[in-house]
Amino acid sequence: METEKDTVYVSTGELAKRLAVSVRTIRYYDQIGLVQPAKKEAGGKRYYSDAEILDLEKILLLKSLDLSLEDSRKVLSEQSLSAVLTAHKALLAEEMERLQLSMDHTQSLLNVLDLEGALHWEDLIELVAKSKKDKDWNRYFSEAQQGQLKQALPKLESADVSTKKWINLIKRIELCLASGVSPESVEAQLIVEDMDFLSAETFGNDLQLADDFWEVRKSAEASEQLGLYPIDSAVIEFLEKAAKK
Repeated sequence: METEKDTVYVSTGELAKRLAVSVRTIRYYDQIGLVQPAKKEAGGKRYYSDAEILDLEKILLLKSLDLSLEDSRKVLSEQSLSAVLTAHKALLAEEMERLQLSMDHTQSLLNVLDLEGALHWEDLIELVAKSKKDKDWNRYFSEAQQGQLKQALPKLESADVSTKKWINLIKRIELCLASGVSPESVEAQLIVEDMDFLSAETFGNDLQLADDFWEVRKSAEASEQLGLYPIDSAVIEFLEKAAKK
């Protein structure tokens, strides 16, 4: 049995070095009664035994899991570790969802910047507002079609290859418009062919779904209601003319 004489004590400074934390942190945990030293000397020096060192190591481990100090206190006092960690997991899930939404908004803005070459505060405000709106897809598509579209449609908030292909297609059409290239030109016909390839990748053999979705995209009102990135009417007109050749 270990006696007081056999107990090895470590000063605050030595403990800070051993655990790679600041002296201030250790003193703060002492101040709030989380991990207090085994003994204190008259001059103010504090010493920790193996028991307190272990408690401090537990606290640092729980801190690495983003557990609050109050929840860490509960764990140390053996108050339902399972319940505390379950509640903490739920909080982390909420935080991950919030971060994912921020990532989606950021990627959407990067894609808009790629498409338009410029970005304004109005774009950011509108994008966030649209993401919070309820979208009535039932008005335009059946439940089965909605399931297909959810899986297949390129997403503005995505950085995948499919989304990039559609962005580049629109940019090519905009370059044609800026250069005065005719919808009847060879270049325009190649764009239409590439759009057909992309449509096949997106909709497969479901030509009806492809046609229904194109009708929605031609409508600024419908696109707005569904929160879809607006396609300039000049781009749509160019494609319509080119496709009829």
